[in-house]
Amino acid sequence: MTKMKKIVVIGGTGLIGSKAVKLLQDAGHEAVAASSRNGINAYTGEGLEAALTGADAVIDVSNMMSFDKAAITDFFETSSRNLTSAERAAGVRHHVLLSIVNADQLTANPYMAGKLAQEEAVVSSGQAYTIVRATQFHEFIETLAGAYAADGVVKVPDIHFQPIAADDVAATLVEAALGEPKNGTVDLAGPERATFKSFIRAYLGSKSDARPVAADAAVDYFGAPVVTGSLVPGEDYIKGRITLTEWLKA
Repeated sequence: MTKMKKIVVIGGTGLIGSKAVKLLQDAGHEAVAASSRNGINAYTGEGLEAALTGADAVIDVSNMMSFDKAAITDFFETSSRNLTSAERAAGVRHHVLLSIVNADQLTANPYMAGKLAQEEAVVSSGQAYTIVRATQFHEFIETLAGAYAADGVVKVPDIHFQPIAADDVAATLVEAALGEPKNGTVDLAGPERATFKSFIRAYLGSKSDARPVAADAAVDYFGAPVVTGSLVPGEDYIKGRITLTEWLKA
């Protein structure tokens, strides 16, 4: 019989966190949905000691949306240092962090720089860990289309894209947390790779949005210069199961 475990999900009320909590609970594990809403704050340290008591692992999907590099870096670094320190004190065996594919190559983007700082804080903490770097979520495509829209046209970078469903991300994080620490990084991407343009066009088409979509090699990714493979993993990665078409139908 599989031993039931206590897993603390930091950011457990958000998109990915809430899905991870449900998966854990459905499997019979104790899942703590940790967030500032219920008095558990990784950035300030509030509530961490009590939440982590008896925990086997932590999944960190906490987030702060900002393009202020200093603010986002401070948030991710401070939160990760507080978490890993509290985990070691509580005897937690495994820290699982959600990050972004190729974050280390896209640090001209302030958010990516913050995520890289977060990774480095975890790696240098002395705590056993697994970093799961995911591609962009299906759920983020609408935001991308809006961000790249101007004058009736959606103009996107001329690069490859391999988005993944939030359900697949949550499942991979749960599997990692229930397994042994890798003390390294694994990449996670959706089951289909095509051009950024084609995914945006497919999404808009599903919404009966007829705006033209163009690809331009001069367009960056929110401040970071990109090449063809900037947002997709190399050959060795975990592949999700849910296609964009299946996600749209669901």
